Amino acid sequence: MSQVLVASNRGPVSFSLSDDGGLTLRRGGGGLVSGLAAVTGAPRDPGPPRPAGTAAEPSAGGADVLWVCASLGEADRTAARRSPDGRLDLAGYETGGAAVRMLDIPAATFDRAYNRVANSTLWFVHHLLYDTPRNPHFDARARRDWQSYEAYNAAFADALARDAARGAKAAIQDYHLSLAPRMLRDRRPDLKIVHFSHTPWAPPEYFRLLPDDIGTQILLGILGADHAGFLTERWASAFLDCCELLPGARVDRVARTVSCSGHTTRVGVHGLGVDGTALRQRAAEQDVVDRARALREQVGDRKLIVRIDRTELSKNIVRGLAAYRELLVNHPEWRGRVVHLAFAYPSRHDLPEYREYTAAVRRMAEQISDEFGTADWDPLILQVNDDYPRSLAAYGLADVLLVNPIRDGMNLVAKEGPVLSRHGCALVLSREAGAAAELCEDALMVNPYDVSQTAEALRQALLMPSARRAERCARLAGAATALPPQRWFADQLAALD
Repeated sequence: MSQVLVASNRGPVSFSLSDDGGLTLRRGGGGLVSGLAAVTGAPRDPGPPRPAGTAAEPSAGGADVLWVCASLGEADRTAARRSPDGRLDLAGYETGGAAVRMLDIPAATFDRAYNRVANSTLWFVHHLLYDTPRNPHFDARARRDWQSYEAYNAAFADALARDAARGAKAAIQDYHLSLAPRMLRDRRPDLKIVHFSHTPWAPPEYFRLLPDDIGTQILLGILGADHAGFLTERWASAFLDCCELLPGARVDRVARTVSCSGHTTRVGVHGLGVDGTALRQRAAEQDVVDRARALREQVGDRKLIVRIDRTELSKNIVRGLAAYRELLVNHPEWRGRVVHLAFAYPSRHDLPEYREYTAAVRRMAEQISDEFGTADWDPLILQVNDDYPRSLAAYGLADVLLVNPIRDGMNLVAKEGPVLSRHGCALVLSREAGAAAELCEDALMVNPYDVSQTAEALRQALLMPSARRAERCARLAGAATALPPQRWFADQLAALD
């Protein structure tokens, strides 16, 4: 097999630094790590954290895979500096059999590129999050931030160009690296390049909030790839809509290609599901079993509504809590008979908007508990600390799973929940989640802005007969596992042939 290079902001391993200067590594999670197993044949068990440099299990594969990522903190930067040219020889199960190069990007450059451009601008555009009377505001500081984003992308392009064998395949991931495909093609025209967008893509009228030259650079950057991948037809179509506004571009809707500056890019859809076998095996481990027992003791025999999200603006947690409150107001017969487990894990607290949103989530939760709670019933259990085993346990216990994002590229929570449900859960799902395209027939669909509709959907879900709920949940689980991460990644590489 030819060499495969993967580029993403977050890599397959991360480091922590002890007081004595020692480094401990842990394998990263997510679909990319599982997807690499399709290329390398490596086992996917993350294993416990262990000292860096400790011998790992040998890879079952043998493919030449290099993963290029950014150093996300001081411990990562230390690890990169201790290895020649930032390349970490970590072949084994932690990385899916890949070698890893961590880029030691200057902290200030990384902060401006990641926080101010990627997460405060591009994420807001693609998720339609701006309060447009006030933001965005593109001034001289925004231009300086953009220069850092260019430098960040160039660092990835340089590393990929330096390490790639002739004719290798490069899989560049997400909105952090929108410019890298074009930069890499300029440096190494012999390579085969795919770019994949894990987010939605903004419609043209919203994409044009960006300054004209920046919007053009982003489109041209992705069009440097041979293949541009998206999670759903909707996001792929929005990208083609934006490309039609690009001077000199020719869009073929039938062939789904964009030709520009003498290069043609194919546009494809690659849905992402979950690895059902691996997920069920992890959920059967003792730490998950223990947390499930503790949750059941806390909740008792009451019905359980579960949501699991990051405290991210697009996840729409506050409106979801408001819908639960409206359920209790309009249908007092459910008071004392239902509990809402809301696991809202901290996200992007470097940004003030996210700190305030987390505070708003806490305020709404306190209001519900104060208004309805009794001596023997807490209507809402809010947890804001990350606990993956607890999340898996909650999936298994849920009677209702609430997933109501304002906008989401896919949303794997909507897929993981039905797979792990023990007795069949009802799914209340936003029509703006990418997963809606696959799950809409067996979910209760809602407009994420309509709190009253969401409250009524929660009531319908609670009232759904258990046999019907189990049937629908089984179909949801089947759809969720139809496109596992391994196939998702392999299909992108195959599209380059």
